[in-house]
Amino acid sequence: MTFVSILLALIAEQFRALGRNNPIYDIVRVLGERAEHAFDTGRPRDAALAWLTVVLPLTVAAVLVHYLLASISVALTLAWNVLLLYLTLGFRQFSHFFTDIHEALNRDDPHTARTLLHEWTGLDTVDMPVSEIVRHTLEAAIIAVHRHVFGVFFWFLVPIGPGGVVLYRTAEFLSRQWNLPSNERSPALGRFASQAFYVLDWVPSRLTAIGFAIVGNFEDAVYAWRNHARKWNDAINGILLASGGGALGVRLGAPLAEDDSSVMLRTSLAGVDYAPGMEDTAEPVPPEYGADPGVRTLQSAVGLVWRAVILWMLLLAMVSLALWVG
Repeated sequence: MTFVSILLALIAEQFRALGRNNPIYDIVRVLGERAEHAFDTGRPRDAALAWLTVVLPLTVAAVLVHYLLASISVALTLAWNVLLLYLTLGFRQFSHFFTDIHEALNRDDPHTARTLLHEWTGLDTVDMPVSEIVRHTLEAAIIAVHRHVFGVFFWFLVPIGPGGVVLYRTAEFLSRQWNLPSNERSPALGRFASQAFYVLDWVPSRLTAIGFAIVGNFEDAVYAWRNHARKWNDAINGILLASGGGALGVRLGAPLAEDDSSVMLRTSLAGVDYAPGMEDTAEPVPPEYGADPGVRTLQSAVGLVWRAVILWMLLLAMVSLALWVG
């Protein structure tokens, strides 16, 4: 049923994708705002309580409905699984941005590409060169496809099933929502939400990185993962972007140069404060890999993602068949 549920949800989303601003999104947003106003005192304990008041009821409700329907009918259980997957999978919620940016660059229209990239990511894209448009588009797509597709796949396989996808996607939303700039929100909320999502995404992110390596350039993906993931302040995103870029054979992120600023970057990402005289003890910068990303890389990224999806689906099919035969 797991394989069939995911397949049907993917097919349904291809025909009619759920918009970014939908009623489900609004419900979670309102719950997050209410929890923020009710529990945000700046203390870590209250931040955890606020997070739980949003995530726990939604997760428990999804699990209870699943088991209730399972006691009535297999068809109703399948329908519930497909519905929750349709609401949590977001393959098409971001793919139209990627496709439109790709088409704009193909017809030599960087202005439209900059506008679309800003709308998608919120980055300042004024006068951004084409090479940077491509790089940021690739980075946004890699992170989005993991959080909207592969992370959902993983959490649907855990014992709580539909509750797992609700837990994962709600935690991902809160980690973004509570880290937006605000004068009314304490930093404790954002820190706890980020830490909670880091724990939930620890295993899925590494499985996604392994998938990218298998279906792409394996050697570069593993090399980049091991040596260049620290280019990004976010550890999870660093693994995804390094392995994704390596799998495509291109460099993502700013290069690590042999100068004082790179030393400061390496030590700060390692949790060590930079101080004069640390240059001699800093770890040597590993050589770069791959080529600079170009417009053609966007098409290669589409192929990489679809190969990774097929890989996951084949694995799910084999697991489902083994369970059915057993």
